[in-house]
Amino acid sequence: MSSPEARAQELRAQIDEANHRYYVLDDPAITDAEFDALLRELIDLETRHPELRTADSPTQRVGAPAADGFAPYEHLKPMLSLANAFDEDELRAFDERVRKLADHDVAYVCELKIDGLAIALDYRDGIFERGGTRGDGRVGEDVSANLRTIPTIPLRLRGEVPSIEVRGEVYLRKSDFERLNAKREREGQPVFANPRNAASGGVRQLDPALTAQRRLSFFAYAAVGDGLPATQHATLELLRDLGFAVNENIRPAPSVEEVIAFCRHWEEHRDDLDYEIDGVVVKVDDIATQERLGSVARDPRWAIAYKFKPREARTKLLDIVITVGRTGTLNPSAVLEPVGIGGVTVRNATLHNAEYIAGNDIRIGDTVLVTRAGDVIPRVVGPIVTERTGAERAFVMPDVCPVCGSAVDHPPGEAMSRCTNASCPAQVYERVRHFASRGAMDIEGLGDVMAEQLTQLHLVENIGDVYALDAGALERVPRMGERSIAKLLAAIEGSKTRGLARVLTGLGIRFVGEQTAAILAADFGSIDAIAHAGAEELQRSEGIGPEVATSVRLFFDQPANRAMIERLREAGVVMEGALRRRAAEGALAGKTFVLTGTLPTMTREQASELIEAHGGKVTGSVSKKTDYVVAGAEAGSKLAKARDLGIPVLDEDGLRGLL
Repeated sequence: MSSPEARAQELRAQIDEANHRYYVLDDPAITDAEFDALLRELIDLETRHPELRTADSPTQRVGAPAADGFAPYEHLKPMLSLANAFDEDELRAFDERVRKLADHDVAYVCELKIDGLAIALDYRDGIFERGGTRGDGRVGEDVSANLRTIPTIPLRLRGEVPSIEVRGEVYLRKSDFERLNAKREREGQPVFANPRNAASGGVRQLDPALTAQRRLSFFAYAAVGDGLPATQHATLELLRDLGFAVNENIRPAPSVEEVIAFCRHWEEHRDDLDYEIDGVVVKVDDIATQERLGSVARDPRWAIAYKFKPREARTKLLDIVITVGRTGTLNPSAVLEPVGIGGVTVRNATLHNAEYIAGNDIRIGDTVLVTRAGDVIPRVVGPIVTERTGAERAFVMPDVCPVCGSAVDHPPGEAMSRCTNASCPAQVYERVRHFASRGAMDIEGLGDVMAEQLTQLHLVENIGDVYALDAGALERVPRMGERSIAKLLAAIEGSKTRGLARVLTGLGIRFVGEQTAAILAADFGSIDAIAHAGAEELQRSEGIGPEVATSVRLFFDQPANRAMIERLREAGVVMEGALRRRAAEGALAGKTFVLTGTLPTMTREQASELIEAHGGKVTGSVSKKTDYVVAGAEAGSKLAKARDLGIPVLDEDGLRGLL
C-alpha cells in the first residue's frame, strides 16, 4: 500500500490531467463522479495530513488556467467553486457545521445547479463592459464579444445601480441542443455530446458569429459590489429587476430538512426541465453570516452543492451494429458491456452516424464514456484513448442495407447513409403512410393509424400491396366495419388516377417533393421516360441539380423499386400523362418564379398554373436565375435568400399586376 505522500502525488497528477482535458482540451477522460471521488480523496488526505498540502495542489484552485486566444479577465473577488455533498447525511453534516460556526440557527436558499459554464459579467454605470469565464477563480478568459451575442445577458441594466459584477451560468436549453445537433447532422458535422459541452465550446469560439448560432442562454445567481441587498434571496430579486434571467425554481428553506425535501423533489423531476441540472446549490441566505463564515481552501463555508446521482459511466464498447430507421437511415448503435447509469442498466447506446464515430475516433473495443439523460437513449460521448491496448478496430459503414441487401446512398456532405429500396421491410410503414398522404396519392382513410395496422398485420409489405387489398383482407383490421371497408377501397381505387406527379411524390424518392415531382412529370410525361433518363438529361429540367438527378437515378437503378413500379402499373395506377408545354408567348414569357408561403386566395398549385399559362416557369429553389419570388404568409428561407440576392419579391396582388 502506498504512503500518504505517494498517494497525494498520484491523486494530484490524476486531477491535474483530468482538469486539463476537461477545461482546456474539451476532451474529458473520466466522468464527473470519478473526478469528484479523486478530489474528495485528496481533500480528506490533506485534511488528515496538513503537511502534505502544497501551494499547487488542485485543492487550492478552482478550475484551469485561461486558454490561449483570449485576453485575461480578472475577477473583482475570487470566484470560488463549491464543496459537494453526495447524500442527505452530508447535507445534515454541512448544516451542523454552519450552525456551529455561526453560533445561531440559519436559513438557506436552494437553487438548481445548472449544468453549464460559470461566467462573470462586469457592468459600469449600468452598461455591460466586459465578461469572462471563471478560469482558476482569480483570472479567467475575456469572452466579452461572445457574451454580447446571448439574448438573456442585458447590455444595459434596468434601473439605477452602482458598478456591479454579476455571476451566473451560460447554458444551452435541451430543445436548442436537439435543434443544433439535428442541423449539424444534416450538414455532416460531428454532433455534440451534451448541452454543457456545446455551451462551453460556444462561449469560447474565436468568432462571435459562431457563438450566436448556438442560441445560448444565461441564468444569473450572484452579484459582487457595493450597496447590495442583505440576503441572497433579495439579491436574486434585484438581479431579476435589473433585467437578468433568474431561475424560477428557487426556494427559501428555514431548515435543513426543507433543503433535503427540495433536493429530493428535483432529483426526481430534473427531466421535466428544458435545461440540464446536475444538483442543487444550498446557500446561507444572510450575506453578513456568509462573510463571517468565510471560506476554506477552495470552498466557501456558507454554501454546498448537493450532487445528483451520476448519469454517466465508462464501459467497454463490444461492437457496433446497424439498424435501419423508418425513413431508411442506417443508424449505428453501440453494444456495451452492461453498466449501471442513474439506476438503469445500459447495454446499448446511440452513436448518431458514421461522421460522429469517425470525428470522435470511436473504435470497437474502446473503453468509452456513456451518458444517459432522462428518457433519452444513452449515447457514447467518446473513447478513453489512454486505455487503448492496440486491439481496437475501426468501424466501417456497410455499403448495402443490412435488412434487404440493397445499395446504400451516402451523398457527399450528408451525415446519414440511407437504404435506397422503397420496399425495404424496415421502411414499409413510413413509405405507406407517405404514399397515402394528402400531398401524394391522397387516400382518405389510410392515415398513420391505418398504415401502422396494415403493416403490422403484414397485409401491406410495400406500396404495391395497397392496391391488392380487398374486403376479406381488411376484415382482419380491428374496428373496420363493412361501411369503413367500402369507403377505404373506394378511396384506393380513386387514387389510381391522381396523375404522374402525385405518383412521383408518393414514391418517396429522396429530394423529390411535390414541386420537383411536378417539374419532372411535366418535362418527361411518363414514369418510364424518367426511369430511363440519364443524370445529365434529368438536369436539363429547371431546378434539377446534380444531387436530385443522382438520387432519382439511384432510385430507379434498384431492381426492387422497378418491380414495385410494375406492380403499380399492373394495378392500373396511371403513371403517364401528356407533356405539358408552356406558352411560348405571354406576359410572363421567359420569366422564372419561385413560390413560398401561403397566398390569400389561391393555392400554390393554382398560382403555378396561372404563371405557366402566361409563359412563365416555376421552380423550387431561389437562385440568381430567378426573376421573381412570390411570397405569402409565413414565407420561409426562400424569402430571406431572395432578399439577400436582391431578387424582386411580389405578393399575390403583385403577381396579378404583372398579368
